[in-house]
Amino acid sequence: MNAPRDVIVLGSTGSIGTQAIDVVTRNPDRLRVTGLAAGGSDPDLLAAQALDLGVEVVAVAKAGAAEDLLLAFYAEASRRGYSSGDFAVPKMLTGPDAATELAGYRCDVVLNGITGSIGLGPTLAALDAGHTLALANKESLIAGGPLVKAAAAPGQIVPVDSEHSALAQCLRGGDADEVRRLVVTASGGPFRGRTRAELAGVTPEQALAHPTWNMGRVITTNSATLVNKGLEVIEAHLLFDVAFEAIEVVVHPQSVVHSMVEFVDGSTLAKASPPDMRLAIGLALTWPERIPDIAPACDWTKASTWEFFPLDNDAFPAVELAREAGSRGGAAPAVYNAANEECVDAFHDRRLPFTGIVDTVARVLGEYPGGNVTRIADVLAAERWARTRAREIITSEEGHQ
Repeated sequence: MNAPRDVIVLGSTGSIGTQAIDVVTRNPDRLRVTGLAAGGSDPDLLAAQALDLGVEVVAVAKAGAAEDLLLAFYAEASRRGYSSGDFAVPKMLTGPDAATELAGYRCDVVLNGITGSIGLGPTLAALDAGHTLALANKESLIAGGPLVKAAAAPGQIVPVDSEHSALAQCLRGGDADEVRRLVVTASGGPFRGRTRAELAGVTPEQALAHPTWNMGRVITTNSATLVNKGLEVIEAHLLFDVAFEAIEVVVHPQSVVHSMVEFVDGSTLAKASPPDMRLAIGLALTWPERIPDIAPACDWTKASTWEFFPLDNDAFPAVELAREAGSRGGAAPAVYNAANEECVDAFHDRRLPFTGIVDTVARVLGEYPGGNVTRIADVLAAERWARTRAREIITSEEGHQ
């Protein structure tokens, strides 16, 4: 039997990270976690994970978090009744570059489950070290597309997003020149079927009530506006080298078909499973092999109905706006993403209406003069400009209310 693959989990206390750890702990013959990284907001959980897994290194982005983590580590060990000789304190890395440093440590796979474009540094570090990158942090690919594409060897990036995992699996069914288009499915979020006028009064509480997935605030809001689907269109373009005009989005409320590939002969391959992120995570960690019994399969003995609807671009213009940003290239996708993050925060602070999120992103993107991406500093500069301009627009709009 082959030795277990060594895995470093970035964003270990988040939704993707905790599900990845669940997959690993249930498959110790296939996988082993050697390093963990987290933001530092939940040192107790991070300490418990480190003890459970016996990791060698822990990285925390929060500056000065080493003492908090060490106290949490000893408190957790005490709760378990360990004596001082029963466990080893892992090496601790702290500060904003801690996850980037950890991503370069020796391992087989780096799972990047960090949220936001701050994951770009760790993504590049993992690629530069020659590790397989299980990528859940889509923002790093979108914001730093040219840098990530230049750093990645063929097949080095394995997607963790359920849609892109589905596309990667379906693409095994034919050669690249046989692909006519990619079809990315969207649940439609909590506001599927509403007109733009009906979306104007949506509250933050309503936006966080996603019908299918349990995610963080930014991603859940992005799913409600369909910005998340726009980001996924850009991600699909970058991952699979398929033109934007050959990437479609279709609304599928049941979230059982995770995406499809249409081939030139008229056939379409679809990947179907109940909505469980552990399937995509497990496959990314052991790609191209599968782990048995990661999650229950569809029950084909029961009647069910799958629905598909065209996307309403008038009510949800975020996808077409993402195509525009992706087609412009350079730092435009980073501007799209950064401006949106500012707008999401303003929406949850009740400073911006729901429809104002994408409207403001469109204004910022329309004013962006453009710029190439040859280094991380270019991405950071574009993001700073986008955030500043978004805040200015939001403040100006508040003054006219």
